[in-house]
Amino acid sequence: MRRRQLLAGGVALAAGSGLTRPSLAASPASTLRFVPQADLSSLDPVWTTATVAFNHGMMVYDTLYGIDASLTPRPQMVAGHEVSDDGLSWTFTLRDGLVFHDDEPVRAIDCVASINRWGRRKGFGQQLLALTQEIAALDDRRFRIRLKSPFPLMTFALGGPDICMIMPERQAKVDAFAQVTDAIGSGPFRYLPGERVSGSFSAWERFAKYQPRQEPPSFWAGGKVANVARVEWRVIPDPATAANALQQGEVDWLESPLFDLLPTLRRQPGVKLVSTSSLPTPGVIALNHTQPPFDNPKLLRAILPAIDQAEFMSAVVGDQTDLMTVPTGVFTPGTPMAGDAGMEVLTGKRDLALARKLVAESGYKGEPVVFMSASDQAALVPIAQVGQSLFRQIGINVDFQSMDWGTLVGRRASDKPAAEGGWNVFCTSWAGLSLSNPGSHFPLRGNGKGGWFGWPTSPRLESLRDAWFAAPDLAEQKRICAGMQRIALEEVPFVPVGSYNLPAAMRGSLDGVVQASGTMFWGVRKG
Repeated sequence: MRRRQLLAGGVALAAGSGLTRPSLAASPASTLRFVPQADLSSLDPVWTTATVAFNHGMMVYDTLYGIDASLTPRPQMVAGHEVSDDGLSWTFTLRDGLVFHDDEPVRAIDCVASINRWGRRKGFGQQLLALTQEIAALDDRRFRIRLKSPFPLMTFALGGPDICMIMPERQAKVDAFAQVTDAIGSGPFRYLPGERVSGSFSAWERFAKYQPRQEPPSFWAGGKVANVARVEWRVIPDPATAANALQQGEVDWLESPLFDLLPTLRRQPGVKLVSTSSLPTPGVIALNHTQPPFDNPKLLRAILPAIDQAEFMSAVVGDQTDLMTVPTGVFTPGTPMAGDAGMEVLTGKRDLALARKLVAESGYKGEPVVFMSASDQAALVPIAQVGQSLFRQIGINVDFQSMDWGTLVGRRASDKPAAEGGWNVFCTSWAGLSLSNPGSHFPLRGNGKGGWFGWPTSPRLESLRDAWFAAPDLAEQKRICAGMQRIALEEVPFVPVGSYNLPAAMRGSLDGVVQASGTMFWGVRKG
């Protein structure tokens, strides 16, 4: 399926700007007007892996540590830590002046509760808790983690890809598998729930009592200075309308402009394209392993001979092939754990006839497969369209259901049969940092119902993941990851469909944007 077919019936550029102008009220110079990739349907970055919830979380919550541009963890909320000689006791001391948005001081017990909740859902956190004997507050400013065995990745676990955001104790006591419904943090911006308009608008204001660190910002580390008084998220589902709003100065920043509009935006005076991440974005097909038909390993393997990553990514980027990366394996291209082990199943000749034969021989009975597609995610729409077309071509009975991202995020949490409101397939993408190592790689987990949506079970993957955490050096980590990739391309916990790089589009007057994973709002200035 070619890209132009996918976009047929969509927006088209006319002469000049060629875009329909939206009706948006002007905002003061101190307000940053941002168009997110989707609406903020959940306030809880622990409960969901949705990028919008993560971006919101990094505004509202502060973190104990944060990695810098070299991926080195740096102190953030902590003044420092001490480690015992045997590596089994870590004592952390909070820095002065930490205050939550409700004017309550940040205490060590808040950190203890937050780590415990985070540790139930996030990969590095789960590993930490498995090695932990006790996490306890010593007083209001100090807490201690006592381990059963050394965990040298402690600060990377707390401040790296699975970064631990600190909530008040009362929030952090909410079960990790239930959503926190308010958002009180101690970060540089305070969420304004009274201004929320479901599906269209969210707002934050600068938290006057936040005390940023003195170091310059770098990735998720350093001083988080709120240079704007307000941040407003304005959901504009139509990409052309959003692009025209940017050109007219009615919004300041598009997180995910349509790839087809990038050449036009690049030529517009007063508009610039900015890469906010140094890593590509991997796309994946998620499969529900707990329900027929994808509880059948033979059917999972039958899909792979048909997967043409170049077709998927061409549907996303069009002729801008410099914005795509294929082949993409289990780990993010360009990162140390990426390699070519087992990749012949994805890089060899594509064979639809073989895939059809394998599907027929798998025992698949033709039952409907609910394939969910996010209608308001510009990059995910073409991935889903190529995917559902491919599934049909190899003999899978697809029930293609399009919905907004918020609805998809809610539905994918259901493990019910598809006929009872569950699902079988959806497409998504991940921040490259998240899929760069086994610790934070949610789709690669094999821990069943304790894992990411799709819930595959793989004792072999889990065993190698544990070995990766204990590996003595980079060479051994890479050897283990090669083995994990071979297993993943045999057991198919998910399907990698290539990677892409989507720059943000913003007004030329914006500067100070911090290159990181996700979209960060501290440091940004409006000229």
